[in-house]
Amino acid sequence: METRPSKDDYYLSIAAAVAKRSTCLRRQYGAVIVKNDEIVSTGYNGSPRGLQNCCDIGVCGREGHAHNDGDYRSCQSVHAEMNAIISASRQEMIGSTLYLYGTEGGIPICSEPCPICKRLIQNAGIERVCGSLIGTVEVI
Repeated sequence: METRPSKDDYYLSIAAAVAKRSTCLRRQYGAVIVKNDEIVSTGYNGSPRGLQNCCDIGVCGREGHAHNDGDYRSCQSVHAEMNAIISASRQEMIGSTLYLYGTEGGIPICSEPCPICKRLIQNAGIERVCGSLIGTVEVI
């Protein structure tokens, strides 16, 4: 009999399923915000509403550009954490946990929010971040 997953593993597996909706050609991320053992919102990375998705046009805006990790000027994508946060009220997020899961080429990667997302997470009132391959990070 298979062992029952921990709650962190359970919600990370949901974030992994959400990541499959990503429209990014480079990396796929899914985020799930949970409070009191209930899912508040989800989000995945991709183009803003109304713009063409990279996966649909087959071109990544960052390809061919000299860039360092964290330099998103040539990328139009909205991060999974951002999309999850804008889909929930702050009241729902105060004291919650954000689960973040990412892959690159189908292989799980370390999922830690970027500096801008860390600030958004803190401002939203989210207290914990649990990312794939990094475990739990206290935000406050």
